Amino acid sequence: MSDTSPAGSGGSPDFDEMTRDIAEVPAVEVIVTVAVNLMSAAAVKLGLTEEGDKYKDLDEARKLVTALAGLLDASTTEISSFHAAPLRDGLKSLQLAFREASLVPDEPGQGPGEKYTGPIYG
Repeated sequence: MSDTSPAGSGGSPDFDEMTRDIAEVPAVEVIVTVAVNLMSAAAVKLGLTEEGDKYKDLDEARKLVTALAGLLDASTTEISSFHAAPLRDGLKSLQLAFREASLVPDEPGQGPGEKYTGPIYG
């Protein structure tokens, strides 16, 4: 049986190998991957998955949506519109879903990530 985990012979991670692997990944791919992970986590916390309300937590969703908005705002000049446009669309969808899920909606411009994107009206 072979061990395919990133651990060396001592059972600890092989950080040199992991560093070489990440060094080969273009920055745009890292940024997009992080953005997609933030989007997925936010969708879960907004209750937008098959499990619905089981994992719904609007406080956690707010943090994730704000982090996504900040990442996209900071990386706008670094990633092409080919990558940025669908991520911005996804962010807006999450912001609208947050507004709809809130019992007491935030004022326009005060919702998650809106300091980076501007007001979202639902």
